[in-house]
Amino acid sequence: MGADETSRRTFLARTTMTAFLVSSPWFAHAFPRREGEQVLPFVDQPTAPPREGFNLLKWEELDSWITPNPKFFRVSHYNEPVIAETGWGVDVEGLVARPARYTLADLKARPRAEVTFTVECGGNHGLPWLIGAIGNARWGGTALAPILQAAGIRKDATEVVFVGADEGVETIRDMKLKQNFARSMSVEDAMSPANMLCYEMNAAPLPAPHGFPARLIAPGWYGVANVKWLKRIEVRNTRFMGRFMARDYVTIREEERDGQTVAVETSVGRARLKSAPARVSRKDGSYRIYGAAWGGAVDKVEVAIDGGTWRPATIDPTYSAPYAWRLWAIDWPNPTAGEHTITSRAIDQQGTMQASPTDPIIARKRTYWESFGWVTRKVRVA
Repeated sequence: MGADETSRRTFLARTTMTAFLVSSPWFAHAFPRREGEQVLPFVDQPTAPPREGFNLLKWEELDSWITPNPKFFRVSHYNEPVIAETGWGVDVEGLVARPARYTLADLKARPRAEVTFTVECGGNHGLPWLIGAIGNARWGGTALAPILQAAGIRKDATEVVFVGADEGVETIRDMKLKQNFARSMSVEDAMSPANMLCYEMNAAPLPAPHGFPARLIAPGWYGVANVKWLKRIEVRNTRFMGRFMARDYVTIREEERDGQTVAVETSVGRARLKSAPARVSRKDGSYRIYGAAWGGAVDKVEVAIDGGTWRPATIDPTYSAPYAWRLWAIDWPNPTAGEHTITSRAIDQQGTMQASPTDPIIARKRTYWESFGWVTRKVRVA
């Protein structure tokens, strides 16, 4: 088959798909919201956060696949450094044959990469006030793996540590020590072709609160792994045991071992399959529930009203990317007046179902990290 014929068939396939999507009610009605619809506010609104600055998503206002930069949530653990491009660079060092330093201009001169990735805080839905620490953006930069390959990682290396410029003072026993925020992953995980050194967010320079001049973007991992304000990438052959790997962002679950209950601790890492209702709307007497699902290769979403039968939602076909959330909607015919609960659960392409509250992986968890069980919201119909 010649190039012209291939191009013609590709054009026809895209045209056919576009025609199908435009004719589908979901093309017009899922996102943005339907013209003239009225959004019913959830009655279980979160409590106020302990401090300002998180910029959390208001689920009822979710009306686009991409989260605009000013509306993207932000979490910082120490300070939020403001770094000038002049003089900045990220060092690649440690167990490498060829240490190197990359300026922002150096990164931009390398082959460009882009990924649409939904970032969720590892504590999202784990605290009463923390239910909107999530956003979806198009991240632009350059692939990390070729940079590590160029450095020549030694054979005895096992781990790659990403160190940010944000810093704070930690008290360890009777010592006060200044530390930078840092996270690590295995060499194998760091070499994933999806990882990038990111300098753009939604086609704009990376905003200062989100890590300018450059940050790590690790698609498929919770937000804590996506280190901002990068200053150093260190390759080593011992485990990194900093606060945010070994003492904080640690999930503790109880398990039975030989008739005894033991606590098992694991560091928060890869994102988990999850979904959540986003908003309920009414138009001309008809009701519709919207939501999002993420954290895996989402194949289906099901919704239950007031703990009843699970019904399949329709996943909007116009928005799809391997690491991005899927938007869904389901009609809610003839709801009775009063308060109702709405619960959603996601199912991935391998048939794995989002964990229920009674699943031991959720029920026996003793810390709020990785709260990926079913999300239930309450709404009142007049």
